[in-house]
Amino acid sequence: MPSHPDRRALLRTTAAAVAGTLAAGCGADPDGPPDPPADRSPAAAPRPSVDGRPAATAPAPRALPGLPAQIAHGPHGRPQVALTFHGSGDPATAQALLGEAEKAGARLTVLAVGSWLDEQPAMARRILDGGHELGNHTQRHLDVNAMAEAEAYAEIDGCAQRLRRLTGSIGTWFRPSRARYASPLVQRLARRAGYPHVLSYDVDSLDFTSPGAAAVLRNVTGTVRPGSVVSLHFGYADTVDALPALLEELTRRGLRAVTTTELLTP
Repeated sequence: MPSHPDRRALLRTTAAAVAGTLAAGCGADPDGPPDPPADRSPAAAPRPSVDGRPAATAPAPRALPGLPAQIAHGPHGRPQVALTFHGSGDPATAQALLGEAEKAGARLTVLAVGSWLDEQPAMARRILDGGHELGNHTQRHLDVNAMAEAEAYAEIDGCAQRLRRLTGSIGTWFRPSRARYASPLVQRLARRAGYPHVLSYDVDSLDFTSPGAAAVLRNVTGTVRPGSVVSLHFGYADTVDALPALLEELTRRGLRAVTTTELLTP
């Protein structure tokens, strides 16, 4: 893992040039080979994890009255933001990101890809044990909006059932894969799978393009404001390198990184 770049240099770079509006979303994320079709078996009770210790238990989704079916940001009147991470990639990079967040007292939201949980089941408990929250980013991270109804539902429900077996719940949030916003059909299918809301975002770090840590920092700090939901990713060294300076800058602005549920609930 490369060493963290000089935080002051990153912040000077940010002040000198703020990136413009960025809306590419996570569509260009690399994926591994497709998994077998999603497991549509009935939900199972929580079971011990692979190392024999009891699995963590995650909160369940809940409807938030007054909020839309698709949520891109929280209230702008609170000094809080939600840093949301698309969960896949090298587990060592994920561990490093979680460690940096915990050093700064930040709590994250991780939307996990089901195939990643199949390969890294212990990461579910690691995320929850760190005080973060865990959700669903489909089973194989394909373009869920472009799928037929049955296939799209299998992608959502397949990841949900993996989360249930590992943690006792389907996770708190669903975010569509390969898209910033869910189509009306995918919103309806997410509700059928148990998610009252779909989680979008209003700030895109573009970290999955590997632009360098300074650019990741600029992309976030140039548009973040109270109530923002920020899209970031596990699996990228630039994100690990940028996170300490990003958290430092949020603190300087009086903003606290909290889970999405904390951001959206009074």
